[in-house]
Amino acid sequence: MITLYGIKNCDTVKKARTWLEQNTIAYQFHDFRADGLEPQQIKSWIDALGLETLVNKRSTTWKELDDATKQQFAANAVNIILAHPTLIKRPLLDTGKQQYVGFKETEYRTLFN
Repeated sequence: MITLYGIKNCDTVKKARTWLEQNTIAYQFHDFRADGLEPQQIKSWIDALGLETLVNKRSTTWKELDDATKQQFAANAVNIILAHPTLIKRPLLDTGKQQYVGFKETEYRTLFN
């Protein structure tokens, strides 16, 4: 089962959802805020994607973190992301075999054709 992770009011998540629906791709939507996240799930994403790919350091959430938290981020990434799930680049698409962050129509076309 394909799962699309994000937050429902994010414009990029809306674009990805619209694309999936227009191309009749069955998927489940998981809202970080409403549905929550599990530590093991975050750890598996970090292992698969790496922190640099998973975390949006240009986000308002990142910019609002205090310097001490940013300095300790690598050592405490799972707990910090649990506390601030909007640090994750959106959307996060999990095909069941691989994960992708962000939405690029050309990438989605390649994945699903």
